[in-house]
Amino acid sequence: MATTTTIEGNLTREPEIRYSTTGLATTTLGVAVNRRWKSQASDGWEEETSFFDVVCFKELAENVALTCTKGMRVIVTGRLTLRQWADDEGGKRSKVEIVAQDLGPS
Repeated sequence: MATTTTIEGNLTREPEIRYSTTGLATTTLGVAVNRRWKSQASDGWEEETSFFDVVCFKELAENVALTCTKGMRVIVTGRLTLRQWADDEGGKRSKVEIVAQDLGPS
């Protein structure tokens, strides 16, 4: 059983939908999650932003591509996955993505 994670943030770009040769819809998008806290050391507010790549498949992919726009606040629930590939120079590349099980406005 895969561990699920949930994030809430704003879309950093327009969702991009693509179809495989077999007709499988895949949508990719980016989500920025902001965190703000009061620093005990400086007694001021501090802030950090984390960026996440999200991928959706099938009906969810089509729905997200049709209904979500850049800047929109969303909540995403899914599983973390590691994607690996070789770049043009033959070097190994990797990144962690969230494979969405559910995504909607927040």
